[in-house]
Amino acid sequence: MGDNRVTVLVHSPGWGRHMAELEERFSDVRFVHVDPDEPVPADLQGEVLFAQTFRPSNVADVLNHGVRWVHSIGHGVDHLPLDLMGDMLVSCSRGASAAPIAEWVVAMILTAVKDLPDSWADEPPERWSWASLGSVEGQTIALIGFGSINQAVADRLRPFGAHLTAVRRSDSGTDDNGVHLASTASVAVRDADHVVLAVPVTGETHHLVDAALLSAMKPGAHLINVARGSVVDQDALRVALDSGQVGLASLDVSEPEPLPAGHWLYKHPGVRLSPHISWSSPDAVQQLFDMFADNLERWLRGETPEGLVDLEAGY
Repeated sequence: MGDNRVTVLVHSPGWGRHMAELEERFSDVRFVHVDPDEPVPADLQGEVLFAQTFRPSNVADVLNHGVRWVHSIGHGVDHLPLDLMGDMLVSCSRGASAAPIAEWVVAMILTAVKDLPDSWADEPPERWSWASLGSVEGQTIALIGFGSINQAVADRLRPFGAHLTAVRRSDSGTDDNGVHLASTASVAVRDADHVVLAVPVTGETHHLVDAALLSAMKPGAHLINVARGSVVDQDALRVALDSGQVGLASLDVSEPEPLPAGHWLYKHPGVRLSPHISWSSPDAVQQLFDMFADNLERWLRGETPEGLVDLEAGY
């Protein structure tokens, strides 16, 4: 008799205990590991592709081996060949990392406003009981993109008394939680003290933050990027930082990644760079696997997975 079990192609060199727990939970499902960097075996077959999407790989070849549903391990799908997926279902882990990323954004805002760590004292200061620190209360924060991540940012900043402005592909006015919805990114950033980028990577958002948008920002504003490095024209950002048009850039992403040694972003005094870790939390990977597991349950019941990607829009 043949093996009629559903086959999940796991497009990753391995995920340790998380993968073992997934295989134990779905004992009637066959899991086949596919090395992202090796040639795809000719006899490979699987209906489901559980794919990593954070770098280029052989995923385009894997699609030709019976795949009907693709689930992205992460939120972004910019390394998936969406144009080759035709009538396949494609889903992602939308929202799974929104909380830790939002916390990272708030941390960047607070450390900038409170001049941390530079305001710590490791010797007697020139003046005691005095510093020129700012306050988030009353400041304006522009949220470029208003999906799960920036909505989580808004939820955490609202108690600080900040003015929140967001821009997304549609809508303007004010949402139910008091966030002003601007018509364009240039309108959103013009009075903003902090600008938070959390947009998907599409043709429309490549170098969305260019010289023109940087010039439209309030002089000395703080730019925060938790989207992708390609959303920002880094050459234009360098000019804006050098001139003081942008006072500070807190970047969790860059172009390219990994960023090579000697790159100017490592050493520029106006840049705070982290190596794409804003999503990290004690249970971050578990949440990603739980989201896929719940979707696999739906798939096995003949239901539609959640977190579907609009192939035409690109996210």
